[in-house]
Amino acid sequence: MNMTVAWVWVVYLAIVPVVVFWALWWLRRELTPKRLAHAEGHDGLGSDVQHLRIPTQNQRNLFAQWLPQPKSKHVVGIAILMHGWGGNGSQLMPAARVLHAQGWSVLLPDARSHGLSDTDTFSSLPRFAEDLDAALNWLLAHEAASKHRLVVLGHSLGAAAAILCASRRTDVSAVVSVSAFAHPEHVMRRWLAEYHIPFWPLGWLVNRYIEHVIGHRFDDIAPVSRIGLMGCPVLLVHGTRDDIVPLDCALRLRDAGASATLLEVAGTHESFDDQDALYQQVNQWLCSTPDNAA
Repeated sequence: MNMTVAWVWVVYLAIVPVVVFWALWWLRRELTPKRLAHAEGHDGLGSDVQHLRIPTQNQRNLFAQWLPQPKSKHVVGIAILMHGWGGNGSQLMPAARVLHAQGWSVLLPDARSHGLSDTDTFSSLPRFAEDLDAALNWLLAHEAASKHRLVVLGHSLGAAAAILCASRRTDVSAVVSVSAFAHPEHVMRRWLAEYHIPFWPLGWLVNRYIEHVIGHRFDDIAPVSRIGLMGCPVLLVHGTRDDIVPLDCALRLRDAGASATLLEVAGTHESFDDQDALYQQVNQWLCSTPDNAA
């Protein structure tokens, strides 16, 4: 009997490391974004679009599309538009077109491991925020851009990154958060439920492992925790039919942000019924906000 028990333990101790290894490999694979290629003719604004390489963290470079205003035209300000998980800057070209027509210069970076930007070891909310910092720092160092007000518009994870980024800076005049989640813990719980992985104890361990990998606790980087630390106004745009990030997330963010305004719009997580009208409203809101950036 003792020999049988001993062999059971030997087999158990041999199998567990293998199972853990493959489980972590699978988790990293599932949480690695698949690159979405830019559509042919993705800039959509003619020859005025400039393609840039912007240095970011870990000695990587970001691909970005820079849409400056003509020298003869008055510049309202500069808008940085950040896409969401698995996307690229061209997905926000509908917003860029409207804002550019209204006098904004627009910068559309691809986050690391997305679009045409360099690959890094993993993607995360803090890394998206670092890439926004890199884009903002490039603009501040750019001779023609440093004297204009800076605003950030982000979608989904890009919106969460915009909130995190702006909560740590004083040079952002306003943020437009489109379809942002309130807390990454809840995003992961929904993701785990899709795979029928019980939260306790497996899901809880998965979340703690992700915190270890990205080097941040979810509570510290959650939009609902950071929005109250922002020194600039934020417009929360959320689709009434969003079945990926529920509208309740936007309500929680509105309640947590002293300078937050919620705009509920007919649409889903990825698109809205009348995008041109929406971004006209966004432009009006941006123009109505004071430039109190330091």
